[in-house]
Amino acid sequence: MKIPCENAIWYVLPRIRADLARELVKKGMSQNKIAERLGITPAAISQYLHKKRGGRIEITTGYKRNIVKAAKEIRKTKDSNKISKLICQCCMGSRSKLSKG
Repeated sequence: MKIPCENAIWYVLPRIRADLARELVKKGMSQNKIAERLGITPAAISQYLHKKRGGRIEITTGYKRNIVKAAKEIRKTKDSNKISKLICQCCMGSRSKLSKG
């Protein structure tokens, strides 16, 4: 039996990271700073931005609003616990609405 988080790790989380990276770049944050905040490598951020990772699911308007809101909060904080909670909220709020592409 797979729990919901197992599928989220493979499909939802990469899309969330990719969308957060794109949103944070739009707001003027550097790739290195984004990588630091999200706890991943700058190379991973580059792959997300160039759509080599994280594009296998479709999104909804509500999902996009959650990403914009989370990106705004991530810009304000370096607290990794808060950032983790923001990412979890995006994931939990989107799991039933996102479909594999």
